[in-house]
Amino acid sequence: MLKLNQSYHWGQLQQLLPRYRQQHLRELFAEPGNRFERYSLEVDNILLDYSKNCITEPILTHLFGLTRDMNLPAAVEAMFSGELINKTEQRAVLHTALRNRSNVPVMVNQTDVMPAINTELQRMRLLVEQVRNGDWVGYSGKPITDVVNIGIGGSNLGPRMVTEALRAYADDRIRVHFISNVDGADISRVLASISPGQVLFIVASKTFTTTETMLNAHTARNWLLAATGEQIALKHHFIAVSSNRPLAKAFGIAPENIFTLWDWVGGRYSFWSAIGLPIAIYLGFAQFEALLSGAHAMDQHFRYQPLEKNAPVILALVGIWNSLLLKAQSQVILPYDASLASFPAYIQQADMESNGKHVDRQGQPVDYATGPIIWGHSGMDGQHAFYQFLHQGKVLVPTDFIGSVASSVPLGNHHEQLISNCFAQSEALMNGLSEVEVSAQLKAQGMDATAIAKLAPHKIHAGNRPSNTLLLQRLEPRSLGALIALYEHKIMVQGVLWDICSFDQWGVALGKTLAQAILAELTSTTCHRHDDSTRGLIDYFKAARQPRDD
Repeated sequence: MLKLNQSYHWGQLQQLLPRYRQQHLRELFAEPGNRFERYSLEVDNILLDYSKNCITEPILTHLFGLTRDMNLPAAVEAMFSGELINKTEQRAVLHTALRNRSNVPVMVNQTDVMPAINTELQRMRLLVEQVRNGDWVGYSGKPITDVVNIGIGGSNLGPRMVTEALRAYADDRIRVHFISNVDGADISRVLASISPGQVLFIVASKTFTTTETMLNAHTARNWLLAATGEQIALKHHFIAVSSNRPLAKAFGIAPENIFTLWDWVGGRYSFWSAIGLPIAIYLGFAQFEALLSGAHAMDQHFRYQPLEKNAPVILALVGIWNSLLLKAQSQVILPYDASLASFPAYIQQADMESNGKHVDRQGQPVDYATGPIIWGHSGMDGQHAFYQFLHQGKVLVPTDFIGSVASSVPLGNHHEQLISNCFAQSEALMNGLSEVEVSAQLKAQGMDATAIAKLAPHKIHAGNRPSNTLLLQRLEPRSLGALIALYEHKIMVQGVLWDICSFDQWGVALGKTLAQAILAELTSTTCHRHDDSTRGLIDYFKAARQPRDD
């Protein structure tokens, strides 16, 4: 199997590196021709401007060559066709089927999965309508006013991010809460704000064994039973989304209240399924379908557009150039929309849980980094926090700016102020501020040459910091669906080029397994073998909890 760093086009990119490491983005923009027109494209009302990256036609030619060397087109088709591309778990990867609005058959093990998906969508629609119309009532006969989602990882981050992002499209018929943390403060805060007779709990766990989720679910069940005294109340107040129906039933959830999550849906790609029930209940089912439609449009673009006009492919290749060749170790995502404040954390999980791998698909160690650190924050808040590091720090951090043409919550000229900062920051990162420009500014302010010489070094911005800008027409269900799918496919492309399995997450399990052993030690005299540090921490914790004589 050909490795990325053994391909012809990789070698050609290595030969181009010395030249472009010395070239400033200012120089590239000074060359003839409109760089923005050459290096931007629009997909389903999302503009991707990637012109502020140190790329040229020769670089792109060889980057696209890498995709062919690594057989990307065949890998894309294998995913959409239901092949078992998650090799370590022998599973298909079909979050795209969940939003397959064209409803064409998708085969897994010679079975079309679309009828089962459509059945679950109809069940979701019925539940959503019953809850939102007040027809689903609690044990007391009163309608549901609050939905509490109990889940962690993808069963929490996805629904939470989308409901926050699309709050402007909710009508507040139903309040939605999220519990993920095993810290008792998290669930206590939510339970104190709701009524036992008017709450619907959604227990979202693929295996129905997730430690954090099940601890919180049992706490919620005990709370409800303490208020009602009747086991039958669970039927009115608990539903489950899981692939493990027997365990959900054993918990006390009525069979008709169990929604299916298939093994070919990874947790971080799951809110397109019944894991998205909090979204659909909060926004209404029509808005949830619009979310699916936006993602499906991006799926179609990704699957059928030529590589050179394919937004997820381009975003992935620019990332490969910045991380593997320019040696950028992290990628920052900066939404200039307060509603998207949780978007960087969502993409962080999707990317780092997918591509944080140390071996290739054959189980052999890779000798290159397989993904940058993904981080970020709301752009305006970030400007007063970490942008100093982005502009003048010694570490190169490529940036994704995300904004929109129109605000989903128009108010005076707030949106114009917001977007002016978005555009200005990308320009400042690219251009910088040279010593000549700084000196001229200070001289114009009346400063003498001695003072200028002392102050100027502190005000110089090197610039030449790469960035992409993604501009939505408006943040709404359809555009958000397309934006999320764009990043999902970018992650998949990079995994193919790195020759790693992007759809398992074995690294999540080790710490959780060890935690179970340590948990028993914290409340007993049991003593397992640990290193000195871990043993010392356990002993200190137990000693500190003992009553003091004084």
